[in-house]
Amino acid sequence: MALLLQVLQIVSPVFLLAAVGYGWVRIGWNYDVEFVTRLSMTLSIPCLIFMALIRSDVDPSVLRDTVLATLAAYVGVGAIAWALLRIAGMDLATFWAPLSFGNTGNIGLPIALFAFGQQGFDFAVVIFAVMAILSFTFGVWVVAGGGSPLNAIREPLVWGTLLGSLFLAMGWTVPAWTAATLDLVGQMAIPLMLITLGVAISRLQPRSLGRALWLCLAKLAICIAVPVAVGLLFALPAPAFGVLVLQVATPVAVTSYMLATKYKARPDEVAGLVVVSTLLSVVAIPGLLAFFV
Repeated sequence: MALLLQVLQIVSPVFLLAAVGYGWVRIGWNYDVEFVTRLSMTLSIPCLIFMALIRSDVDPSVLRDTVLATLAAYVGVGAIAWALLRIAGMDLATFWAPLSFGNTGNIGLPIALFAFGQQGFDFAVVIFAVMAILSFTFGVWVVAGGGSPLNAIREPLVWGTLLGSLFLAMGWTVPAWTAATLDLVGQMAIPLMLITLGVAISRLQPRSLGRALWLCLAKLAICIAVPVAVGLLFALPAPAFGVLVLQVATPVAVTSYMLATKYKARPDEVAGLVVVSTLLSVVAIPGLLAFFV
């Protein structure tokens, strides 16, 4: 019972804030998802990542191993998803990115913070940054059916990650007034992302939920098994091991739906994946937390 209450305390803020966004739209109030998403992705999240990296007191060698393990995990997940879709004869542009990348921002970051504390959050930020770079390069290339992955270099999130890593490696810091400003901007990210998740889900119009169910079950199995194997292979310590599994196993992100809409990659199919995988996460995430926390 004590473990159940602990898990509920961890996940309840996440789902309650998402419920606020869902209820906001159902009441009939306006919410500009595009503006809030742009505000988060171009300003708040880069500041959050930068400050988390320069303040991290995690052993640099453990951070390095976490980065390498994250790369290995996503390569493994992406390869299995690619093979699964090829065997099933399904469209890679529509389904590969949603099956390969999860909602490490909206859901993964706050749960890592609530479950594992500041050290776990530091690991989660690193994993999120690696995922975001992969998603905005190769992931967008697959969804768009071509183009240059180097377009991701224009993303502020990438620059926040690179600069934060440089400051961490060199032992640099920023003036107190700059740190306070960046902290205030970065603190917007988590509540905004959670509320926006609820808003976006309330507006989705999914189809083919039967196919979405088996695909999401396959995604969940792959995205748990692969990071567990990678974490054991790299001998990651706690909480890095738990955070890696949690982050990779997060449900399909709303950004996958936005990309599918932008590049006309059958967004209704992706909407089904977002809804079903998010519902599955209500059970899956507490289960993972009960094991790793």
